[in-house]
Amino acid sequence: MKTNIKKIYTCFPGGKHKALTMSYDDGKHEDRRLVELFNKYGIKGTFNVNSGLEGDPVRIPQAEYRELYQGHEVACHTVSHPTIGRCPLTGVAQEIIEDRKRLEEIMGYPVRGLAYPNGSFSKDICDMLPALGIRYGRVVGDSDGFSIPDNFLQWKATCHHNHNLMELGQQFVGLEKRQYLYLMYVWGHSYEFTNNDNWNVMEDFCRLAGGRDDIWYATNIQIVDYMDVVKMAQFAADGSFVYNPCVQSLWLCIDDEQFVEVKGGTQVSL
Repeated sequence: MKTNIKKIYTCFPGGKHKALTMSYDDGKHEDRRLVELFNKYGIKGTFNVNSGLEGDPVRIPQAEYRELYQGHEVACHTVSHPTIGRCPLTGVAQEIIEDRKRLEEIMGYPVRGLAYPNGSFSKDICDMLPALGIRYGRVVGDSDGFSIPDNFLQWKATCHHNHNLMELGQQFVGLEKRQYLYLMYVWGHSYEFTNNDNWNVMEDFCRLAGGRDDIWYATNIQIVDYMDVVKMAQFAADGSFVYNPCVQSLWLCIDDEQFVEVKGGTQVSL
């Protein structure tokens, strides 16, 4: 007996097959200019800051965080920026929890992401993070690829902005095969643009990659949360319907032609 099996693909929100996210560390004054660029081109960023370094004259005062980073994400970078792979786990836990508590007080929402300070981490630290309320941890280095990570607690970006940014950006915007989900992730420190006198690099990239109809612009935590929605989806064995138990919508492509939004708490025939 011939069986007609539907081809069901997960999409990013809006039925898109590409997503772009940015991650910048340390909360120094250059973040103001970077946020302005992101806002101009409709790009979303995650900003990883150290709550215990308030008063450092090169860093943005915490009183500015809520307004400056509105529409973006503030995430942990530990209280004091130690090389945590060399620290006792109890100290690492305190660095992260206290950073979360202070940043949540400032921002008014749960802070659930982390960029490892100095790129330092260990398996034991990664294993501990879920108990501390951390959903992802960004490592340093460049993957040169556009894949969604298998382990968000060891999330390696596509590239640092000084590593083949425009070449990779051109590849990314040119990706058209909709049978894949593509994610481009750029990281760095905003003060590097001033130190290297190359703000034009980010301006050129934002002009290239921003404002496009086929790209979902998201913060780090938005990507993690959406992939959780994907995992929670409950499909009928024959693919005839799906139930979405989450609050956020799920987006699907059926047989390469029909895009379906499955709103939170609803069941939809496919």
